Amino acid sequence: MEKSTIAATGRRKSSVARAVVTPGDGSFTINGHDISEYLKRDPLVIHAKEPLLLTEMADKVSVACKASGGGLSGQAGAVRLAVARALTQLNEEFHRPLRQGGFLTRDAREVERKKYGQPKARKKFQYSKR
Repeated sequence: MEKSTIAATGRRKSSVARAVVTPGDGSFTINGHDISEYLKRDPLVIHAKEPLLLTEMADKVSVACKASGGGLSGQAGAVRLAVARALTQLNEEFHRPLRQGGFLTRDAREVERKKYGQPKARKKFQYSKR
């Protein structure tokens, strides 16, 4: 069951991304900017594009994302999840390779909160016995 326009949401840390995948020429924009211009670093660009490269859909679909919250790393992870979910909706045959590659699993790691009586989340003040 092939659909023309698919929208999906992805989250990572405190970032949220909404991806719209349409048949097209392979353009990839985030918040109106080209992906490499927006994410700035090549590893983040590659990370966000991985689901497209795995399914060999990089030059068959156009992706438009809106990302908000967090930093560039979190937004890249959110975009990756949103694109993977959209590709699964576009074609059910993509579900198995995307699941095996770990692209459909939400990364649950969050920043641990700072506790009182400590300088950071896990660091302790120096203990003096005497």
